Amino acid sequence: MLERNVGGTDRLARIGFGSVLVFVGTVLALALASPFVGAALALFGAGLLASALARRCLVNELLGVDTSEK
Repeated sequence: MLERNVGGTDRLARIGFGSVLVFVGTVLALALASPFVGAALALFGAGLLASALARRCLVNELLGVDTSEK
């Protein structure tokens, strides 16, 4: 099994920012004539949520950052 590298405040921030970006991105995608900006925001937010729920982040791993409580 892969080791966790996301936890604590980092995880809560990812959940908060990810949720906001998914919401704002969805609203923008539905409201704008060109929905690509909104869709990109929503996808980025979904990525943050996924990394928070999986407690695993590739960027953290590449940078050697570990915010999990061990």
